[in-house]
Amino acid sequence: MSNKCSSGNSDFESTEIKKCTQALKETDFELAYLAMLTCEGLKPLSRWEKTLDDEGLRLLQQTGLLTKQIPRTVKTGKEVIETIFSRSQSYIQLYEQHFENKPIDKSAQTQQFEGFLFGYPPCCVNQYIRKPYAPNSLTALEQNILFHWACKDCKITPMLLLAYKIIHDLLV
Repeated sequence: MSNKCSSGNSDFESTEIKKCTQALKETDFELAYLAMLTCEGLKPLSRWEKTLDDEGLRLLQQTGLLTKQIPRTVKTGKEVIETIFSRSQSYIQLYEQHFENKPIDKSAQTQQFEGFLFGYPPCCVNQYIRKPYAPNSLTALEQNILFHWACKDCKITPMLLLAYKIIHDLLV
């Protein structure tokens, strides 16, 4: 299978990618946004925590992303299915090895590992573990286009924001 993701050069103008992105947006804007951030390599791996049917999986795959559905459990024992997607089989395998059929937990170790897999700046992950949602210097709009809570003095997030905003604005 050829990788349709663009390896950093936006390929959103291709007819196939546009069609897939539009269909993903009809399911959920955030799903389409996560897919494009991942396709562009800004996120090494993404996780969709809502139900995703075969058509949604097919659309993600048509953009060139690898997908896997991972069963997990919540505290009540109920099983939930997470859909993960990445350009890299290695990230899919790492997630699968650490989390498949395991309970969802919010331990510091899990948050640090997930932060790595999802491409979050380590300083932001560590700050979030110490004090979730601590004030930062971002506007509400800037914070809303991220998938992590930025720490106050982050040097990485402003660069991510520039790239995230380009993709976000293409989708709105």
